[in-house]
Amino acid sequence: MISVARIKGAFTVDGSDPALVRSQMEEFGRQIPLLYLMLMVNTVAVAVTHIDCAPAWLAIYMPAGLCVVCLVRCVRWWFFRHRTLSHEKAVPELRKTLWLAGVIGVAFTTWAALLFQYGPAYEQAQVAFFMATTVVGCAFCLMHLRAAALLLLVIVIGSFTVVLLVAGRPVFVAMGVDMFFVGVALAFIVHLYYRNFAGLVASKRELLASQAVTQKLSDDNFRLANIDSLTSLPNRRSFFSSLNALAEQGSVASATFHMGLIDLDGFKQVNDIYGHSSGDLVLKEVGARLLEFADPAIFFARLGGDEFGIIIQRRLTEEELDRLGQTLCERLSRPYSIGGNTAELSGTIGWAGLPPARVSVAEAFERADAALYVGKESRRGTAVVFSAEHENRVRRASQVAQELKAANLDAELYLEFQPIFDVATHAAVGFEALGRWRSPKLGQVRPDEFIRIAERTDLIRVVTEVLLRKALAEAAHWPAHLYLSFNLSALDISSVPRARRLLDIVQEGPTDAERVHFEITETAVTRDFRQARASLLLIKQVGCHVSLDDFGTGFSSLSYVHRLPFDTIKIDRSFVAEVDTDAASAKIIKSVMDLCRNLGLECVVEGVETESQRDMLTALGGRVMQGYLFGRPMPADAMSAFQLNVNAA
Repeated sequence: MISVARIKGAFTVDGSDPALVRSQMEEFGRQIPLLYLMLMVNTVAVAVTHIDCAPAWLAIYMPAGLCVVCLVRCVRWWFFRHRTLSHEKAVPELRKTLWLAGVIGVAFTTWAALLFQYGPAYEQAQVAFFMATTVVGCAFCLMHLRAAALLLLVIVIGSFTVVLLVAGRPVFVAMGVDMFFVGVALAFIVHLYYRNFAGLVASKRELLASQAVTQKLSDDNFRLANIDSLTSLPNRRSFFSSLNALAEQGSVASATFHMGLIDLDGFKQVNDIYGHSSGDLVLKEVGARLLEFADPAIFFARLGGDEFGIIIQRRLTEEELDRLGQTLCERLSRPYSIGGNTAELSGTIGWAGLPPARVSVAEAFERADAALYVGKESRRGTAVVFSAEHENRVRRASQVAQELKAANLDAELYLEFQPIFDVATHAAVGFEALGRWRSPKLGQVRPDEFIRIAERTDLIRVVTEVLLRKALAEAAHWPAHLYLSFNLSALDISSVPRARRLLDIVQEGPTDAERVHFEITETAVTRDFRQARASLLLIKQVGCHVSLDDFGTGFSSLSYVHRLPFDTIKIDRSFVAEVDTDAASAKIIKSVMDLCRNLGLECVVEGVETESQRDMLTALGGRVMQGYLFGRPMPADAMSAFQLNVNAA
């Protein structure tokens, strides 16, 4: 059974769905002019044929008045067919249309019923035909507003069916019956069409909502992939994508853009003194200061840690680059307020300068990196533009890379060993293996130089394996109480298979795994914490020890100490240099020593060069130390003499 509520709902305008109301107005607005035009044409056609058989008020004046009303409404809708009404205005407009449909339906039905009484059978049949065709056309024009279409059908079909049945003639009675059933069928069609129309609107709304969710997810993914969450600057990926895009446009060859690198000076001390959260606040402030630099041609990005990149998408002279760099340095050197404290930092900038034609993105980056390296060494807090001197550094790096690739590493790599000393027993407890390279063409190459290049060219895997085998072979000749400390790079622990390969070498070697201590830096851990942790856990499983080297030089030291399986922490030499003169350095070292004791970790202090430093560290609670005071790095054949001298002392 059809409920009264459903019937009532079919004859009312539902204003609860803004999307449906908007769609009704759009579709309805296109068809209303056609509806009124059809009414006027049909009305004129019927009126003309009844001029001779009906009174003038019925054949001329009344239809003329109806046509004027239709014309006014048609013109109104024609001029406003493209307007967009708010939901609050559209609902009353639809309800007004429903009311007018009823009024106009009553008016035309009344006129047709009165006119039906005049004229012979042909004229009467024309009136019946007029009502049938007109109501069908009007119903189709009003299909998007179901209530108006159904109301019109009820008024017109219901009223004129009665008129035809009352006429009494068999033909008119048959026409009345036909009109009634056609009206019922038409009402059913209108109802189905409106339901499908409403469903289509709902589906469109759901589709738009789904697209909005998809777009939001896409925007979020894009932000995660290209925006640094801490500083809101573009990240490393976005930076290099922009550089490569400029290169593809030929901008590098024509030197219409410049790039630079920014590195913060003093950031490490902020983390060490105030903590990692304060370091994050500093990085956020740096990002905000860079974003405030209102120049659409300048693109800033955070490349990682406290390093930032710059792209300038216009041509500048070397002097203009230098001035811009100094402006940025001044902005970065302003005091930073962090949790009630004030931190003093500065920024060093390396500009790639004006490269010659056909310099690749990688080469431009190397130029900026070389200029930054010079600035960090001797001109901190300033901007350095790549010069001929830096060109020599780049060429040197290229030459070292080529020779390293072609080197016979087994023959050219060798080791020196530096003692790790226990000041309480006055004896060495272990030796740190330090890689050295003597090239037939280049001569002796500094470790920091060839190791850095080996990491860039992925030759570090071979270098590490060669040096590890040599170190294990040498450690096999040491007394059993001495351990071997061996440095690993970030790439050595970047995956479990790589770590497993090193452990295979240890297990195949002549030295027990328990005597091997692998040293890693904080930088190696922060590159990919998940992979680093998995690799270190594997190292621990076979019995090797793990040491955190250069503690305090990274930007998140404490956050990793309790999350990784360390056995030893090595305090960086930068804290030791002024331990006997600077109270802050002494407090930091004391705090790290207390931390190690609380966590059950061994503590090794690096960089001890004077007896004063040793005495101060001993007073602070230090016991195991390393530095020139106890012995410089020495070849393997000098170690026996060293141990004899230590024992004699």
